[in-house]
Amino acid sequence: MENKFSFKSIDFKEIIRQYTSKWYLFLLVIIFCLGAAFLYNRYTAPLYDAQARIKIEMEGNNNPELAVFQDLGSFQGQMNPIIDEMEIIKSRSNFVDVVNRLQLNTQVFKLGNILDSEIYKDSPFNLNFKESDSIVNQSGFTFYVNVVSDATFGYKRQEDEPYKQNIFGSNISTPLGDMIITPSVENIKLFKGSEFRIVIRPSAVVADIYRSRVQIVPFETRGSNIISLYLQDRIQQRAQDIINALIAVYNENAIEDKKIAADKTSNFIDARITEIYSNLYNVDQSAEEFKTNRGITDISSESNINLSVGMENRQQLESASLQLNMASSMKDMVENQDGYEILPSNLGLSDQTISGTTARYNQLVAERNRLLESSSNLNPVVQNLDKELNTLKRSLLSSLNNTTGNLELQINSLARQQSRINSRIYSAPGNERELRDITRKLETTESLYLYLLEKREEAQIAFASASPPSSIVDPAYSVSSMPVSPNKIINYLAALFLGFLIPFLLIYVSGLLNNTIYNKKDLEEIIGDQIPVIAELPNIKKKDKKIVQKDDRSVLAESLRILRTNINYIQKSQNLEPDNLIFITSSVSGEGKTFISSNLAKIYADARKKVLLVGADIRNPRLYDFFSDDVDKIGLGKTMASKSNIVGLTDYLVNEDLKSEDIIVPAQVNENEIDIIFSGKIPPNPTELLMNARLGKLFEKVTKMYDYVIVDTAPLMVVTDTLLISEFASQILYVVKAHSTEKKVIDFPKKLKQEGKIKGLSFIVNNVKQSELGYGGKYGYGYGQEVKPWWKFYSKS
Repeated sequence: MENKFSFKSIDFKEIIRQYTSKWYLFLLVIIFCLGAAFLYNRYTAPLYDAQARIKIEMEGNNNPELAVFQDLGSFQGQMNPIIDEMEIIKSRSNFVDVVNRLQLNTQVFKLGNILDSEIYKDSPFNLNFKESDSIVNQSGFTFYVNVVSDATFGYKRQEDEPYKQNIFGSNISTPLGDMIITPSVENIKLFKGSEFRIVIRPSAVVADIYRSRVQIVPFETRGSNIISLYLQDRIQQRAQDIINALIAVYNENAIEDKKIAADKTSNFIDARITEIYSNLYNVDQSAEEFKTNRGITDISSESNINLSVGMENRQQLESASLQLNMASSMKDMVENQDGYEILPSNLGLSDQTISGTTARYNQLVAERNRLLESSSNLNPVVQNLDKELNTLKRSLLSSLNNTTGNLELQINSLARQQSRINSRIYSAPGNERELRDITRKLETTESLYLYLLEKREEAQIAFASASPPSSIVDPAYSVSSMPVSPNKIINYLAALFLGFLIPFLLIYVSGLLNNTIYNKKDLEEIIGDQIPVIAELPNIKKKDKKIVQKDDRSVLAESLRILRTNINYIQKSQNLEPDNLIFITSSVSGEGKTFISSNLAKIYADARKKVLLVGADIRNPRLYDFFSDDVDKIGLGKTMASKSNIVGLTDYLVNEDLKSEDIIVPAQVNENEIDIIFSGKIPPNPTELLMNARLGKLFEKVTKMYDYVIVDTAPLMVVTDTLLISEFASQILYVVKAHSTEKKVIDFPKKLKQEGKIKGLSFIVNNVKQSELGYGGKYGYGYGQEVKPWWKFYSKS
């Protein structure tokens, strides 16, 4: 029949009792955790937050080069400009600039008894190194300063060294070169007698620390150009300064990149203007010489129509030639680049794809150069930029090749058309034709010159009006003046939670790992209703006596009385013959069978019963240890009553001349007499000796002489001695030791009972903790023993 799980079968009170009985463990752990939380809150340096919001100004959203790249599919998956700008803001070079600008690589700590407090901006002295900042910012150094007065201070390199007196303004030799410490007039008086630790670290190391701590996240709204910057720091003002400085450095670097591109464009246009100005001068001089030599002042315009058409065609030809010239120059510059350099932009080429690609190429080159300031070509970001630049360079060369090819075709077409026009003009006077040629060349060169001047001005205006790439929505601010860490309330709640959780887990895990029996109820759940558990005895301390005393009202004495009552009930219900021969055994030695045998005999003696206690554990006799003093009281003397001289059970079984009266030793225990048969000398053949028929005759005789015969036998699982004599017993009390006897051991006596090898089996649970005793461990209460509440132990009355 299958056992179905039911909540009714769960004893929730027992489960709760397992935890409530260990209330002291909960209390200790809670106190410890709350104390740890207090120390953590008290001595942990607080962290303050600062945050700012900026809007990224996407100036290049409408640039035609972006549309071209999207159409070509060249940058799929990489067209998120907000993410790119976030990475640029968080670049290592930007943080190095911030550290150097705010001098974050130098920290001043005021030494305290437990914690050192850091001073920011209000230091009582200033540090001045003679070496350049580039050397100081790349080094690490720690030293100590003691402010003695307004004019003197102490200096030392190591914490355990004595201070050396110095005057403010004097040179001090350090690993970083000579250093001069000057007092801060406003703050020096506030820190007289204080000691300071000054820590100088490499700027790159400090930059990496803050770079890992600054968080940059986009705004929650999708498609928004607003991003938030967040930082936690021990000093609230420093956190705000770092974020504000980071935004400023980012904007300044972006404007500097635009300046570099504008300067490169201006230099290229200036070189072209110089060349064209020389050509313009030569054309002017040729016209002057032609008119002077030929004496020409005014020429008839007989062929105005042909000349007008020819002039227009010539202008188109010259314009195409100019475009071809600039495109070819641009192509040569791109092809002859050894690395990646800024290319001139806004040259006025008709192909807008070239302008867009050039602008994007310059932007990536500027970003690559900025990264190389604090990194190397092996940086993954630099390598990704190299790939993008190579793609752009190929795209640019392809566009330039297409443009030059188209311009060459256009020039050839215009040249053929010009030849046809010239054939009609040749009929005009030669002087007029030559003058017209000079005039057309002069006008073309002059228009190109003016065009380049205009473009140069546009480049300078573009730089002068360049706006930063971001605008500040909210400058750095703190949400609260209170620190964000440590959170005292959360820490106390966490400590309280852990104070409950840790002992709960310990008790729960120990319960899972504990495979031993711990009280009567636990044993009854294992054996069910088949075998009775007639008593549970509490554990006793080492200072307690092994034998219960007269009129004893302790928990142990009351437990033994309950055991006596239950044994009498079993005697009456089973109608055994004899019914007074009680065997006490256990699984292994040390579980308390001798202790229970001795005390059970004492309890029966207190009830005015005639009791015989027999030590049948002839391999490891322990009965004498309980009654050595009591045996001496009846007058046998210490010599006769010594353990080696007392005649016992083994002597009776070996020597047929001995009678039962010869081995019975009377003992006076608490004004009551108990007869004892000790084990005697340890024999070499205990098993064969217990098979002697004299033992059965002895039990038959003594059961008629005494009200109760209690036999302390050998452990069942260790030897077979008890099984050999178990047929004589009317009851067998099996002792189980709490928190020692494993649950699987109980299967052994159960199996023996099922096989019919033992009869009258009952269990006793020994050494049970008082908190785990049945009925809450209240045995003995109300028997004349007053129990004071715990709080009254500390009162005077």
